[in-house]
Amino acid sequence: DSESAGINIANKLGIDKVYTQLLPQDKVEKVEELISKKSEKGVLMFVGDGINDAPVLARADVGVAMGGLGSDAAIEAADVVIMNDEPSKIATAIKISKYTLKIAYQNIIFAISVKVIILILTTLGFASLWAAVFADVGVTFIAVLNAMRALVVSD
Repeated sequence: DSESAGINIANKLGIDKVYTQLLPQDKVEKVEELISKKSEKGVLMFVGDGINDAPVLARADVGVAMGGLGSDAAIEAADVVIMNDEPSKIATAIKISKYTLKIAYQNIIFAISVKVIILILTTLGFASLWAAVFADVGVTFIAVLNAMRALVVSD
């Protein structure tokens, strides 16, 4: 909320425009204004920790609450809660979510591809019951192993 803290964090994160020292109703108005100006693919994220941030956290596309010292209202209204009050963890959370989404797409494409191939081979008489079992159980097992790669993402 203080101007110096806001500018300092914005410089570290590469943000060009910062609004500081806003009252709760001013925050909501500013978020509404920014939402009306953003593109269809744009996403507005608001980070807050106090009870006065709860309405804005709920209104933003993505609300991030600092949970260590944050109020219960802010934590309840937020989509994401950073438990150790380090704003730098927001970048880590975004990195992990992008990596997880990439893995999910890989799993979907792999599972559907194998099932379609087995279905075609079965229809042509080239696949047995064991191929169908692999298409179901084996693909699930491989997808779970692939998804475990998300556990190694860190700073």
